[in-house]
Amino acid sequence: MYNTLLGLSRNIFFYKEIKLPDSFETRIYLMFFHFSIIMKIFKKKGSKFDQSSYDSLFHNIENNLRELGFGDVSVNKKMKDMNKLLYDILLKIDEKDEEANNKEIKINQKLIIKYFKELNDTKSVSYKKFERYFIDFYNFCFDISLDNMIREIVKFKK
Repeated sequence: MYNTLLGLSRNIFFYKEIKLPDSFETRIYLMFFHFSIIMKIFKKKGSKFDQSSYDSLFHNIENNLRELGFGDVSVNKKMKDMNKLLYDILLKIDEKDEEANNKEIKINQKLIIKYFKELNDTKSVSYKKFERYFIDFYNFCFDISLDNMIREIVKFKK
């Protein structure tokens, strides 16, 4: 799961076309946007996401922070902050009513602007491409069976 999300967050599209800064923070935000969409799809299809995959994701992020030289106290604080960050994104990413058509998603504009300051103009080409990317990602993933989703996501191209 971690490697799949990391690969998606490293997509050159975000850095060349959208002009997002290539930083640890940007990659975490992109990973959490992708992960939130995956978790939303599981919920909309009436299934729970595997807790061990969730735990593994955060364990890998924690290891990454340690490899970057952060100490125990700093890592613990950052992990707590990242958990809050993921839930902020997860709870707000889809502006549509839960009862609405499951095949559609409306990406929360305020959430995009909150985490990607470079996209503060919702009428800009970059913003539209970013939003379209995540709508297309949602649609691509929604059409995949839950059993194969994590393996098949790597086939998503933008």
